[in-house]
Amino acid sequence: MLLGFALLYVGAVLFLNGLWLLGKIEDREIVVINVVSGVVTLCASLAWAFGPAADAASIKGAALTILFSATYFWVAYNRVVKVDGRGLGWFSLFVAITTIPVAVQGLSTAQTSTDLWLASNWVIWGVLWFLYFLLLALQRPILRLTAVVTLLAGIVTGWLPGFLLLDGKL
Repeated sequence: MLLGFALLYVGAVLFLNGLWLLGKIEDREIVVINVVSGVVTLCASLAWAFGPAADAASIKGAALTILFSATYFWVAYNRVVKVDGRGLGWFSLFVAITTIPVAVQGLSTAQTSTDLWLASNWVIWGVLWFLYFLLLALQRPILRLTAVVTLLAGIVTGWLPGFLLLDGKL
């Protein structure tokens, strides 16, 4: 249930960040959903890492989820202090590289459709973080592409599965 809770906010923040990149939301407004989503994913991670049922797998999941939290807090920070985001871009490369073994391991050990779906999400998230590296650190002119991929990733990897998990349908 905690995964559905976290994914619902991942979906919201990615969807809204996509709209923000398309110029539909102001810089000052996008801070709110990034902070809220950062807090939600951080709290979920802390519960996974330090809760009574914590084990190696839940701690690994928590560590990986905090990559999301850090990203959202960093986006919010960049909007407040008005910087260009190059630091976030280089962090995004670190995260994109980190998603490769996570996705490969997930795809190679998947036993259920849910396992396959989660591993596929890591592929999508890795591509998305790599786009942010190209956009922010290397300043490639891919703003619109990054915005559309962010928006769609929010729906496919966050909002829809998060809602289905919360509703007991996934």
